[in-house]
Amino acid sequence: MQIVGYEPSARGPALLLSERSGRDGADDGASDRESDDTELARKTGSDHSIRRHPLEPGDRLSYTLGARHCAGAVDGEIHHPCDRSATPYCEYHTSTWVCARCTGTCLKDEMDCYEEHAVYLAAFAPDTFKVGVTKRWRLETRLREQGADRGAHIHTVSNGRIARELEAEIASQRGLTDRVRTAAKLESLAPDVTDSAWEALLTEFDVRETFSFDYGLELEAQPVAETMGSGTVVGVKGRLLVLERGGTNYGVDMRDLVGYELVVDEESSDSGPRLQSSLGSFG
Repeated sequence: MQIVGYEPSARGPALLLSERSGRDGADDGASDRESDDTELARKTGSDHSIRRHPLEPGDRLSYTLGARHCAGAVDGEIHHPCDRSATPYCEYHTSTWVCARCTGTCLKDEMDCYEEHAVYLAAFAPDTFKVGVTKRWRLETRLREQGADRGAHIHTVSNGRIARELEAEIASQRGLTDRVRTAAKLESLAPDVTDSAWEALLTEFDVRETFSFDYGLELEAQPVAETMGSGTVVGVKGRLLVLERGGTNYGVDMRDLVGYELVVDEESSDSGPRLQSSLGSFG
């Protein structure tokens, strides 16, 4: 069993697990054949099925992380495995969404983003603010996917090219980032947004709509960053999974789990590598 993907908080958080189906294919040479659509993609066996493991507060995870290798490709409910060592994806299974790099000059052979786009601001506690772009109908979902604490819709435009141009202009003029790193998102798990700084930023724009999100974590201290697969689920914010184990809360970036083989450990959730504990777990 391998972790081959994840669904962030906006979609009903879950880990995507690849499990062997009834037909192994090891004897018919399927493991050595290259797929037609990815000629250079090497498989470890026949296609596997995808199982969605929901992450609900109070649920128990009892997985020990084993070897890590390429997570292959997911196509609906089917997983095409790969045994290359690069993680989370090898060069043949790394997909780059060119629109994420767009600043107004289309990087595709033909522009296809002809629908309403929203330019938005997002706040991550305590005072990290970013500007972003998404399709208008996905705005609230996109904010939740990122784990934003607050959001503000500041422009609606007719296509993605105009939206990206505005995003680049705002980022440059206001000194805002267009990407928030995991470390900053981990820091945002415990504190609240600095209201004065957020409100001051909003006064610079013609705000159309605002959002405020509660992920139900209610943490008193910042969790310890860790990559692990066992503990009690406290909650999920964006792609950050918070697990409690031994009196300490741990923040796990689910992308860092992708590619790991899992061993189910039903006997003890405290087995495995030694973990750093927060000072708040003592005393």
